[in-house]
Order: sequence, then C-alpha cells, then structure tokens
Amino acid sequence: MTTLPGQCTPETFRETLGYFCSGITVVTAVTPSGPVGFTCQAFSALSLSPPQVLLCPGRMSRTWPAIRSVGAFCVNVLAEDQTSLGDRFARSGAGKFDGVAWTYSPGGPPVLGGAAAWIECRLRSEFPGGDHTIVRADVRRLGTTPGSRPLVYFRGRYARITETALHPDIPDV
Repeated sequence: MTTLPGQCTPETFRETLGYFCSGITVVTAVTPSGPVGFTCQAFSALSLSPPQVLLCPGRMSRTWPAIRSVGAFCVNVLAEDQTSLGDRFARSGAGKFDGVAWTYSPGGPPVLGGAAAWIECRLRSEFPGGDHTIVRADVRRLGTTPGSRPLVYFRGRYARITETALHPDIPDV
C-alpha cells in the first residue's frame, strides 16, 4: 500500500513503521501477588551516561501499573527461539509464568531463561505518550547469553537475523 505524502492514517502509520525492525522484549517484575510481565516491542536505549532505557507500555495495560508500583523491573530481550514467550506475555490474564523457566536477577526482578539479554531497571519517570506511557528507567545491572541471537519483529511478524546479516563487511545490513 502506497499513500500520498502527508497522508497518515492509523493503518498507514502501522504499515510504514513496520519497516523499522525492532527487538521483542518481555518486561518482568515481582509483585506481592507474584511475578508479572508483558511483551513490549517499544523499547530503546536512551543514555550511556547515566545508563538509561525507554519503554512504552500501552496505556490500557493492566500489568504496567503493577510493575510501576514495585518500581524495579527487568527487560528481557527475547532470543530467536522464544516466539512462544513473546506470544504468551502479549496476552492478558494470569498464568503467564506457568511452566516458564526464570531466575531472580541480582536485584530481584525475573530474568527469563534463555533470554538473549536482560536489563535490570529502576523506574525514573513517566510521561504521557498518546495511547502509550513513555517510561524512563535507570539501568542497575545487565547481562547477555553469549552466542544467542535476538528475536526481531519486521512488517508485522517475527523474523530472524541471518548469518549474512551478522557479517561485518556487508554494508547494507
């Protein structure tokens, strides 16, 4: 679908931004009621000094208020073989952690087993952002799973990075 310059409908906006490849994360925390989490595609590094990240939960999320109340959370960067976790945590309801391998990060929030990377955060501030909330967080601790590849999202579906795309001499990656 091609539109004339300047036309922006929800459909054309979603389609156009689908050409921007992004990673898939699951944001997790431990509340007094147990572990909670949600899939979050809107995630980005914000600052190296101090280390900060941004994430944007939907304003209708029922999970984000529970995480906000705790103030500490973990952003789990899903590995390419974790599409089922991306789907599981994207749904509403209880039982998201049933049968899911996870451990506590050094500061307490859940790190999902097999995640490509994890970033333990402390909530810094929130701002309104249309139908989402913009969350700024300080990075406390982080880690990676050497040799893993991230799960990516491109044009409305999960995708994988090929070996060719990982080659440093290919300029059009």
